[in-house]
Amino acid sequence: MSKNMILNVKKMIPRGKKGQTLVEYALILAFISIVAVVVLQSVGTQVKSKFSQISSALKAG
Repeated sequence: MSKNMILNVKKMIPRGKKGQTLVEYALILAFISIVAVVVLQSVGTQVKSKFSQISSALKAG
C-alpha cells in the first residue's frame, strides 16, 4: 500500500523543465543586468569627463 502511495505521489510531481528553464533565464537576465549597470557607470564617468573637457575648452576659447 505505501509503495503505491509513493508511486502516486511521484506521478503528481511535475517532471517538466519549465521551472528550471525559468530560473536559468532569470539568472542570465540578472547577470546581464549587473554587467550592463557596471559598464554604463564606467562609460558614464568617461563621458562626463569628456563633456567637462569640451565645456572648459569652449569657455576658454
